[in-house]
Amino acid sequence: MCQPLVQKYNIPGPRYTSYPTVPYWDNSSFSLKDWKQSVTTSFTESNETEGISLYIHLPYCESMCTFCGCNKRITKRHEVELPYLTSVLKEWELYLDILPKKVKVKEIHLGGGTPTFFSPENLKFLIKELLRKVNLAEAYQFSFEGHPNNTTKAHLEALQEVGFTRVSYGVQDYDAAVQKAINRIQPFNKVKEATKLAREIGYTSVSHDIIFGLPFQSIDAVKNTILKTKELMPDRIAFYSYAHVPWIKGNGQRGYHEADLPSAETKRAQYQLGKELLEEMGYVEIGMDHFALKTDLLYQSLEAKQLHRNFMGYTASKTKLMIGLGVSSISDSWYGFAQNTKSIEEYQELVNNGILPVFRGHLLNQEDLILRKHILNLMCHLQTEWQENDLHFTELPEVLERLTEMKNDGLLSITNNTLQITEKGRPFVRNICMAFDLRLQRNKPETRLFSMTV
Repeated sequence: MCQPLVQKYNIPGPRYTSYPTVPYWDNSSFSLKDWKQSVTTSFTESNETEGISLYIHLPYCESMCTFCGCNKRITKRHEVELPYLTSVLKEWELYLDILPKKVKVKEIHLGGGTPTFFSPENLKFLIKELLRKVNLAEAYQFSFEGHPNNTTKAHLEALQEVGFTRVSYGVQDYDAAVQKAINRIQPFNKVKEATKLAREIGYTSVSHDIIFGLPFQSIDAVKNTILKTKELMPDRIAFYSYAHVPWIKGNGQRGYHEADLPSAETKRAQYQLGKELLEEMGYVEIGMDHFALKTDLLYQSLEAKQLHRNFMGYTASKTKLMIGLGVSSISDSWYGFAQNTKSIEEYQELVNNGILPVFRGHLLNQEDLILRKHILNLMCHLQTEWQENDLHFTELPEVLERLTEMKNDGLLSITNNTLQITEKGRPFVRNICMAFDLRLQRNKPETRLFSMTV
């Protein structure tokens, strides 16, 4: 990759798991009443045809991983499990009360935190209770995030019994110095054992998360991690850049200095090497930072042009309504977003009092909806077009003008009302999306909000 391009385009920018991005939500015009209405509208339009998705945030971890930007609570007290799950089920009942028909569930994803902090029995209890009053979509997909150090055979079996077929393991890096810096000590054998167990039990998709740009991480460390991954050949790999945002995430990301992080040029070299190795191994790059074997559903959804991106990252299918349950979870009705309170105690108090625990949100206007489609197209399919009237917007000429320099640099092409990101431009997809982000363009931040794009 051309180093001057890295230097030129390495600026803070969103990862576009939503549009508008969270810092640009208009909370002043958001109300719980309007949010509920957007949920019922979306549900009425899509429940029968595609069903809904559920994301459940399980925030507890036994130790702090210093690279992590997720909402979590560090504790070794496992008596917190059942009271928290009871609160999640109460929140689910609050949503069921406002939905006009029986729910059809298409997707469930357990994230965190560390979902496998919870006992197999309690996780099984959670899912059984969630599904007690609903129907299942014909091709439903249930997945969870597992920590290789504590995902047991009992966890895998219990979740498979209630419909789970996919597990994602957080690997990050196998280098000892990197693992020490990020406080995530997990030998390769632990990952190997967890991957093997999942396959033996019958999971059809095993994913590994690998991060580049971590403190003290060399190019050789990335190479070694991917070569070790080759021994296990997970069905899909999330290979993404570490987001260093200590001003947002607090002390968790201050266990090392910024000088300990690889330079932007080194990060791109890490990415380029990793991409080449993964492609040699038979993986296909999906969107911005995912890779999948051709036998995996994520690749098949890309080929069928059904790939979707939301707050869970890339998914193999789209539902218009995604309900987030649990502390800090974000829900998406397509017409609006809502985020739950980030305090466990406040969350539990609200749901115990019969109140949806939402503390902020955004209702999309017509322009937002059009721009959201363009940004989703770019993030999922590396192209967008404006042939149809429903994808036209007033400031399109200004957006195209902003893209002129990137076009001249060979990052994209524009012909016949279609924008196509080139292979050269693929690492800069976030920068290209920023040209369409009118809320960002109209109100550029005076302080740093986002991680670097490169």
